[in-house]
Amino acid sequence: MLDVPAGSVMRSWTGWIRPEARAAYASYLERTGLADYRSTPGNLGAVTVFRDLPDGRCEVRTVSFWRSYTHIAAFAGDDIELAVFYPEDDTFLIDRELIVAHFEVA
Repeated sequence: MLDVPAGSVMRSWTGWIRPEARAAYASYLERTGLADYRSTPGNLGAVTVFRDLPDGRCEVRTVSFWRSYTHIAAFAGDDIELAVFYPEDDTFLIDRELIVAHFEVA
């Protein structure tokens, strides 16, 4: 379980893949985005969740926790609202959000 203090920030991104790509995409995310999240100072942890949808797609959400917005900028760049993508993302993603959501932890 993540121990996330009040006042920290949760960052959430959503994309969609084919259900049969779930295991391969989970492995890919561990090597790319999640590894980058976790190695950035100020990151408190990150997870990926999946759910199959009735329309035949699989929804993917990455959720990461950060000490502050400044720490997020160290990972994401100056415009922290923009999602960060990796070279092989197009191999897996059939749709994606270009913007992330941030929430303050109570």
